[in-house]
Amino acid sequence: MIKQKSPEDFFAVCFQQRRRHCGTVENMHLRAITRFGISRMINLNIALFSAGLSLLCFEAVAAPCITQKNQFQGYVRAFAAEAQGSGIKQRGLQALSSTELSGITWRFESNPRSQTGTLQSDPAAFLAKRSGSGADAFINATRNIVRQNERAFSALERQYGVPGSVLATIWGLETSWGGYLGGTPIVSGAVTLASYCRRHPRFEAHALAALELVDRGVIGVSTKGGPSGELGHMQFLAGNWVKFGVDANGDGRADPYNPIDALATAANMLNSNGWRAGEPFGEGSGNFGVLSVWNDSGNYQRAIAYAAERVRK
Repeated sequence: MIKQKSPEDFFAVCFQQRRRHCGTVENMHLRAITRFGISRMINLNIALFSAGLSLLCFEAVAAPCITQKNQFQGYVRAFAAEAQGSGIKQRGLQALSSTELSGITWRFESNPRSQTGTLQSDPAAFLAKRSGSGADAFINATRNIVRQNERAFSALERQYGVPGSVLATIWGLETSWGGYLGGTPIVSGAVTLASYCRRHPRFEAHALAALELVDRGVIGVSTKGGPSGELGHMQFLAGNWVKFGVDANGDGRADPYNPIDALATAANMLNSNGWRAGEPFGEGSGNFGVLSVWNDSGNYQRAIAYAAERVRK
């Protein structure tokens, strides 16, 4: 299931080409005039004309999206040039070269209704379907998680303003509080999602971020997560981890597989998108609207608010 909207400012990409530092000849002209002067600009114009160039871009043009499985390896080859131009290094590029199409990701994208647990508009029914137990059982288990980790959740709420009941509810919905972190190779899921025309190019930023995390050593080519490339205890999309990741336990690295780092990052993400401390988060409130950055499903948002409000009682 798709989680967390893509922030528009990931990687400062060129909007149309989805690449950094690229632009039309006219934009290049303005920069060249400023740097070199008009006389040298004339020579540059001649060189461009002679080369037959109508568009300059320091980095590769975005890979074209696909609609058939047998087009995937062609997409990977085109995306590799794009990734290299974006600064992805050897480990990330090697991970990309060895990735294969994720069958479950493709199935979800070609038939969104095949995703379980997202179609129930009633929050209690959603919780039951998603958790595999009754809504009351899920809420009671979430309440116990908050009580057992009261100091940690209180510290996070003081720092970011997000109640522990909200964070623990999301944690439970995403991975059953760390019990199941996913079975799909993250790079494969992220790249498959980015390749699919219904999601392209919005999710290319997350695929690039997944490769960046490989470069950093945060994940490997075989590290598994959700079908859309989600990772860690809270199932972040890779770009959101790159943008909002927090080293909450002070060990020198933001680790999505460390529970406190993951919870702090979730709180940071919600806070950075407008969460207001001490205010309601039920449907219709401003904080409820912020939940859309976590998951763009209204059913999912209602389930979070429903469960978290009852956990606090």
